[in-house]
Amino acid sequence: MGAERFSVSSILRRLQPGAAEAAVPTLTITNITRHTQLAANVQVAGDGNHRRKGLLGRERLAEGEGLWIVPCEAVHTFWMQFPIDLIYLDRKHQVVKTRSNVRPWRLSACLRAHSVVELAAGVIRGTHTMPGDRLSLESGT
Repeated sequence: MGAERFSVSSILRRLQPGAAEAAVPTLTITNITRHTQLAANVQVAGDGNHRRKGLLGRERLAEGEGLWIVPCEAVHTFWMQFPIDLIYLDRKHQVVKTRSNVRPWRLSACLRAHSVVELAAGVIRGTHTMPGDRLSLESGT
């Protein structure tokens, strides 16, 4: 079966109280401008509880893993144990800002952003992702 594209609203509907946990899709994120895959196993943090927890409690992000926080304009890395890359997106999934290798105990924000993708450190550099690029977020299953 082909990959299905998801809008922010369709993701958030799946995260409403009472929605089955299994209904939350895993996403594959691709930089369609540069024809590179950023991650194939991206979880969605679309409700308050998931956005607040983010990556806290994890020891690392494995290659290909990530977290899409929506909606979100700012993140912190307090109490985290590893650095991450941040990609800030507008509503059309265009990159408006990137931050590479953000170490623990830092703050980062972009008031123009609608969401943030958190990835393993080095992904931005490895894929040459930069502001202006357009990303595709598709069902990974």
